[in-house]
Amino acid sequence: MAQTIDARGLSCPQPVVLTKNALDKAPSSCEVLVDNPTARENVTRYAERAGYRVSVSADGEDYRLTLVK
Repeated sequence: MAQTIDARGLSCPQPVVLTKNALDKAPSSCEVLVDNPTARENVTRYAERAGYRVSVSADGEDYRLTLVK
């Protein structure tokens, strides 16, 4: 089961740092919850550069990013 990182309410670079740390420990996949477009874009950019496929779904003002290697 993928780890879920709740980065809502955090400003950059914290969501990216939390994502990197989680992927270093369990590199196959994870979910990241963010609540602003900048964090969504930065986490997506980091994950894609690290070789992950990213799918994004919106739920109100929150975004759920699913990262899969």
